[in-house]
Amino acid sequence: MKWPIKKVNSLFESVGKPFYYLFFIAVAIIFFTSILVHKFIGSLRAPIIPRFKYKKRKLKLNPQLITSLLLLMVIAGTFFWIVVIYRLPSPKELTQRKIELSTKIYDRNGVLLYTIYKDHNRTLIPFEKIPQDIKNATLAAEDSEFYSHRGFSIRGIIRSSFKNITEDKLSGGSTITQQLVKNALLSPEKTVARKLRELVLAMQVERIYEKDEIFEMYLNEVAFGGTAYGIQEASRYYFGKDAINLNLSESALLIGLIKSPTKFSPFGLNPESAIYRKNEVLDLMADRGYITRDQANQARAQNIQFAQQRTEILAPHFVMHVRQLLTNMYGEEIVSRGGLQVVTTLDYEIEKEAERIVAEEIAKIRNLNVGNGSALVIDPKSGEILSMVGSKDYFNTAEDGNVNVTTRLRQPGSSIKVINYALSLINGKSASTIIDDAPTTFSVPGQPPYIPNNYDGKYRGKISLRSALAESRNIPAVKLLKENGVVNMIELGRKMGVTSWQDPSQYGLSLTLGGGDLTLLELANVYATLANYGKRPTLSSILKVTDHKGKVLYTNTPQPEEVLDPRIAFIITDILKDNAARTPAFGANSALVIPNHREVAVKTGTSNNRRDNLTVGYSQDYLVAVWVGNNDNSPMSWVASGVTGASPIWNKIMTNVLAEKTNHSWEVPEGMVQAPICPYTGTLPCDGCPTKMEWFRVENQPTKYCRMEWFNENPRTQIPL
Repeated sequence: MKWPIKKVNSLFESVGKPFYYLFFIAVAIIFFTSILVHKFIGSLRAPIIPRFKYKKRKLKLNPQLITSLLLLMVIAGTFFWIVVIYRLPSPKELTQRKIELSTKIYDRNGVLLYTIYKDHNRTLIPFEKIPQDIKNATLAAEDSEFYSHRGFSIRGIIRSSFKNITEDKLSGGSTITQQLVKNALLSPEKTVARKLRELVLAMQVERIYEKDEIFEMYLNEVAFGGTAYGIQEASRYYFGKDAINLNLSESALLIGLIKSPTKFSPFGLNPESAIYRKNEVLDLMADRGYITRDQANQARAQNIQFAQQRTEILAPHFVMHVRQLLTNMYGEEIVSRGGLQVVTTLDYEIEKEAERIVAEEIAKIRNLNVGNGSALVIDPKSGEILSMVGSKDYFNTAEDGNVNVTTRLRQPGSSIKVINYALSLINGKSASTIIDDAPTTFSVPGQPPYIPNNYDGKYRGKISLRSALAESRNIPAVKLLKENGVVNMIELGRKMGVTSWQDPSQYGLSLTLGGGDLTLLELANVYATLANYGKRPTLSSILKVTDHKGKVLYTNTPQPEEVLDPRIAFIITDILKDNAARTPAFGANSALVIPNHREVAVKTGTSNNRRDNLTVGYSQDYLVAVWVGNNDNSPMSWVASGVTGASPIWNKIMTNVLAEKTNHSWEVPEGMVQAPICPYTGTLPCDGCPTKMEWFRVENQPTKYCRMEWFNENPRTQIPL
């Protein structure tokens, strides 16, 4: 009997595997359909007729029905073959791995910054040398039914199907076996056809290989982030030791990375998420009986020591920022295995100098309790990021060097005042408007009295709006916000690039002094809007993405949006580049002056208790934003804007990028007029009084003249310019 079966089997295999599968699928469909038809016809017998009256009749089948059923089965089988079975790889290919393609990230000039690859950094280890904690953590977090199912989990499929329907995306439900065949044999595309192929292959793999063999292949195949694939290289990459020496806490952290290596990486943008995920895995292990609750708690409390990361990577903060963007665009697997070629906006020559300057200058002021610094260089016209220094030293994980401060919420201090002053100009004020810088108590319904102070603790009396902004006086700014309204400043801030200000009820008059947290990237976007004459660019890090065949998947097309009257942007810029106007506060030769570049506009900011110190400045070609402070938000002992802190770093970076540029003035927008004014009153000068030239929008130029009687009543010696 075995001989004819072997012959039939060989016959179908000789005509091709697809026909072999199709035959057995068709037989199975016919078999199960015939059972259903038989049961259906049998159910037509009337149960109320007594058995002794029942006459056995010959069953008459409808030929048309049978033909239709057979045709339907053939069509269904053919469709299943074409979509799922056709060109399905053999499970035996698991032991014949193909080399995966690496993703390469370049700067704008072709300098290779980082290579993301898979199989080139893997060390296979036998199953018996993999710690039991690793195995248990994997079962708890990825597939608790692994040793009882035959390749797929009914509960997992139901759970993921419900999620797919409710969230309208294909995900989840994969067993360890399914993940193995997906990673090793199939493409990473997220389609129903791929999921079906994955399911068929998983069942075949379960038939060919033992459970421990499948588990071993999986732990040697799975991605753990960065260049680490397989548990052995992951252990070396994150902890600098072999996998056999991992403890429970380290094992849980590594297995937690499988869900999303980029999101949960301890070397990524949010290192605290790795600890959160580790604790989640420990809870799963305790819930499913692999460890006790006491063991889980002890592992939670254990301090984890990571290995020093010295991988071949240039501009690491920027590269990790780009990798996260790519993951959001294409998914973890395509980024890790898809062979993408990514040209970024970064200029590595600018980046190298910025990294060096930040590190050197922070080292000089450590005695002021300044532990860290970050910097951005941006093209204000296109919004392209040319340099991103997230911290003084990415590889110094002991001091959270891998944290990218440019993407973290911090207080901007007075650097945010430009939004409030732009709003005042929109509401009809001019650079010559006089404001009283004097002690003031502000009353807001439902809030305690607000009494702001100036940075230097002094008061300047009646000064122009130009002087108030240039000298960064706090009381005039709060007075203007009281008139403008907090909600209106938030609205304009959003238009100019601030996305972190969500609930207006959470902010008060201190918003204009930096009381609303935002990221350095958002602040840079605000200033890029001013530098771009009111057109807000979209900050970008990627110029082009192509696949391994050269097909273009993404091209950056800058489309700045006009959100501010270009004349108002010009007036703010004119004030920020006015060194004479800021001299009373900063001196004539501060770090805010770039030699031979009078066109550079700049503003400083220091938050409450000196937790953040910033300097943001720009020309037509470059915008540089710098922050100094401490990652743990502890205060600095002393910084003086324009002298220490962020300003010297800003000065050196700006001087470097403008070294080959010539000084050129800002183009005056249409609808502007320059007129002489009396610096004491902000009105047109009368005969005999001093004059000063000021810029106005045509519709907002002064029409009134000052009076000589005013000077008799207000001696000039008491009125500052």
